[in-house]
Amino acid sequence: MMEQKKLVVIGGGAAGFFCAVNAAATDTELEVTIIEKSGKLLSKVRVSGGGRCNVTHSCFSIAEMIKKYPRGEKFLKQAFHHFFTNNTIEWFEKRNVKLKTEADGRMFPESNSSETIINCLLHEANKYDVEILMNREIVKIEKPTEKENEKENRFQVISKDGFVLEADFICIACGGFHRPDQYSWLTKLGHSFESPVPSLFTFNVPKNPISGLMGISLENVHVKINGTKFSQKGSMLITHWGFSGPVVLKLSAFAARDLSEMNYDFSISVNWLADYHENLILEKLKLVRHEFASKKIINKNPFNLPQRLWEYHLQQCGINLEIRWADLPAKQQNQLAKQLCSQQFHVKGKTTFKEEFVTAGGIKLNEVNANTMESKIVPGLFFAGEILDVDGITGGFNFQHAWTSGWIVASSIKHYIEN
Repeated sequence: MMEQKKLVVIGGGAAGFFCAVNAAATDTELEVTIIEKSGKLLSKVRVSGGGRCNVTHSCFSIAEMIKKYPRGEKFLKQAFHHFFTNNTIEWFEKRNVKLKTEADGRMFPESNSSETIINCLLHEANKYDVEILMNREIVKIEKPTEKENEKENRFQVISKDGFVLEADFICIACGGFHRPDQYSWLTKLGHSFESPVPSLFTFNVPKNPISGLMGISLENVHVKINGTKFSQKGSMLITHWGFSGPVVLKLSAFAARDLSEMNYDFSISVNWLADYHENLILEKLKLVRHEFASKKIINKNPFNLPQRLWEYHLQQCGINLEIRWADLPAKQQNQLAKQLCSQQFHVKGKTTFKEEFVTAGGIKLNEVNANTMESKIVPGLFFAGEILDVDGITGGFNFQHAWTSGWIVASSIKHYIEN
């Protein structure tokens, strides 16, 4: 009789659970254990999307999807061929969790509650007898010995309290680490990592009058980080500390390493009217001056900007709010055009949200097989989710990577056992 094989999954998040439940479902003879260092399971799933869980994004082109990942694009180009958006939707629907698509492409459970996703994954774990051990931090993994005649040729998984688990296969899915020293137990196995830096954060603009407009959001703004190649277009939110919203979060993700090197002290150029350049704005202002000559400038906002923002721009240019369009001096007209298309801000510092914290960095991708998620250094050792040097912008992309990598590990282990 063949000895029962054992898989130990380190990490009770989205990638770890998806790996565990799929591995247990495809081989009922496989013993599967999830080890979680904290007292909470699926904590990022719970808080994602304001508690609704942004499961994935309704993008069905791999070529388009990989553009949403500042790091890991080539790696995911291979991985997504094995398990992609359509597979995620189908997987959850087969388990009576229907997903809906919002106008911006984000996909949520129809229930609008992350508990639906959590309950689904916990139900699967229970159904296939996945063992879950909590409050156990793994500090060491010992590789199997190479003596072929030795009976116990297995990994030794050792926790901080001295608890030891044996495993034929290990999937490391413990999320992204925030400090380099947290990788030491993995570097002892021969792996190396890209140093972690924050991704997906907002820009702080201290002591700037723009913060007086907190709560105003705009649909189409272009933001450029001066002196770099990084720029993004999209919606922006003005906050009491500076700027947030998709355009800023995207920019922070793609420029994560550069901004870390700048110590989060840099300047940005904001075009409040992303579809206009300076000359187009000037032409429009000239038309408005002619058409609404007798109207007060404060009452005729030609670009449909929020009224408080329009007043702010006029004040920034020293324009009298009571002046008529016909009386606007050419110098101030030119200044207003420049202000609207390339206003400069000095950013000093960032704001990250602990619950949804995403790191850029992780295990180097050239050390992992993108088609199996297996280590190229240690056979039988696999990686899934954010521990890898892969991260996406907001919108369900990080979860899609978690589902994909978790599923591939499960599929690879099945292949191992069958052969």
